[in-house]
Amino acid sequence: MIDLLIVTAFVVYAVGAGLAARADASKGPDEYFLAGRSMPGWKAGLSMAATQYAADTPLVVTGMIATAGVFALWRFWVYSVAFLLMGFLLAPAWRRAGILTDAELCEKRYSGHGAEVLRYIKALYFGTLFNCVVLAFVLLAATRITEPFLPWHDWLGEGALSPLVALVQWVGRPLTAHGLDGADVWLRSASNLLSIGLIVGFTALYSATGGLRSVINTDVVQLVLALGATGLYARAVTDAIGGLDQIPVRLAALYGQARMSSMLSFNPVEGAGELAATVVGLLGIQWFAQMNSDGTGYLAQRSMACRSDRDAQTAAVVFTYAQSVVRTLLWLPIVIGLMVLYPAAAPVVGEAATAARETVFVTGIVDHLQPGALGLMLVGLLAALSSTVDTHLNWGASYWTRDFYDRLYCQRLRGRPANPRHVVWVARASNLLILTIALVIMTELGSIQTAWKTSLLFGAGLGVPQLLRWVWHRQNAWGELVPMALSLVVAPGLLYALPADEYDGLRLILMTAIATAASVAASLLTSPVERDRLDAFFRTAHPPGFWGVVADRCGHDAALHRQRFWRALAATALATASVFALIVGAGTFLLHAPGPDGIPRGVWCGTLVLAGIGLVPAWWAMAAPIPERPFSRGA
Repeated sequence: MIDLLIVTAFVVYAVGAGLAARADASKGPDEYFLAGRSMPGWKAGLSMAATQYAADTPLVVTGMIATAGVFALWRFWVYSVAFLLMGFLLAPAWRRAGILTDAELCEKRYSGHGAEVLRYIKALYFGTLFNCVVLAFVLLAATRITEPFLPWHDWLGEGALSPLVALVQWVGRPLTAHGLDGADVWLRSASNLLSIGLIVGFTALYSATGGLRSVINTDVVQLVLALGATGLYARAVTDAIGGLDQIPVRLAALYGQARMSSMLSFNPVEGAGELAATVVGLLGIQWFAQMNSDGTGYLAQRSMACRSDRDAQTAAVVFTYAQSVVRTLLWLPIVIGLMVLYPAAAPVVGEAATAARETVFVTGIVDHLQPGALGLMLVGLLAALSSTVDTHLNWGASYWTRDFYDRLYCQRLRGRPANPRHVVWVARASNLLILTIALVIMTELGSIQTAWKTSLLFGAGLGVPQLLRWVWHRQNAWGELVPMALSLVVAPGLLYALPADEYDGLRLILMTAIATAASVAASLLTSPVERDRLDAFFRTAHPPGFWGVVADRCGHDAALHRQRFWRALAATALATASVFALIVGAGTFLLHAPGPDGIPRGVWCGTLVLAGIGLVPAWWAMAAPIPERPFSRGA
């Protein structure tokens, strides 16, 4: 009963937050999608972290550690570089651009018909395809999380679920991770479908009603719940294995000393053997070989919703430390502990085996949490799920309303701007379309980890072109269109030619190299952006990077502009070093993992943690804004 009361309280709070923000959200698109551009940085950053926490991510992390040890998580941690670069270099520019969606930036930044075409393509690509695929990941994870907690087939009986049973049988795809046969698989699938419907229904209710303001306000509470519940879970797992100091002892007893050392190693080279160079190369490029390398998507949306440039910067920093450091240090003892409590009889290879190990995260919750703690953990998982769903609904709806309904339908086809209140209602209706597409995609997914890797490859061709539009004034619309088209052709070809998992890194490197070369060549071989458009964009957004000619033309100090650029890069490097030092130092300490040969573990961990903390004032000072100074063309 106490577990049910905890869940009910969470649902009531979330719906109440949506209703409370309804009046402000109904005023127009800026209020609905950007919370009136009034968010403080800490709140926007925690909202980003809540969205990234997600319900699917702990399952992915469990599968990755089961297959490749702690080292595999560098594929997540390396994104800290991109997040911090966005904060120190790009987040203020996103905010100053005065746009509502990242697709709208195309017409602000580029000129010609290609700019408008690119806007619609990106709105479709990000707002529908990519957005719905990510939602499908999350909903797939929801079926694995809710199945042991919400057995509707036991509570309601088979007859009450018969319409849903008929529906999933017609679709022909089971929605359960259990290897069942006969009618039971469809009954459990129908039960999971009902759970998904209730969860996304209540999430859509508050997010569609209150807009981004209610999304962010609920995200903050949801993150606190998720982190608190995860802490309780970590304590329960640690107690079950006899304490943190038992981790290496019990792993060695189960898997052998060599396997234990490899499983707990944070070193990205150790254990890589002849693939070490490929692994290091992959980690070196992966942070920008992604479709949202410059913050494109909900990260840019949160930046644009901030009340000042400094708040936009703060949001990215809060997000990075909360996600990369705090979340990691809570998950590591849980997942490694689960490898002890539920040992794999054989090496984890293949999609089916990985999917089975992913579900261990949920199995541990059922087996090791007591009433009360179980309710908090369920609420934490529901909060993680809701915080991701609400963001993707609000963000996806922004494309359909701003770029398709307002720009394409109203302005282009009807010749007049959209009514702001009509835009809000179109946004609310768009949620249903997005959810429907996501549910269809979900039925085609197997392992969450496999689906994530595939989406990463498709997006690798977009990362560098999107960074170039901010830092290189010669980049034009064709510099984005060409690599985008190439990725749709080259990515399937690479998956066909290099199908094995060990080629993940090579595929990503090849995709990035081909797309980058195509982007630069397309920009140089086609007409540059019109001067008036470039100048207007520069005056509005003050983009960082190599804009000397444009800065001089607009009467700005090009030297000061370059100084800000290099200071932002330095701040990014220092903050990244701080994040990585804290992860490795504190993570090694928690897991009692072996340190480098010849260095006592305590000295190694203490040095890294102190370095991580000591670097904070250094990057904080480096990131401080440089005031404008008088400048004239003759200076």
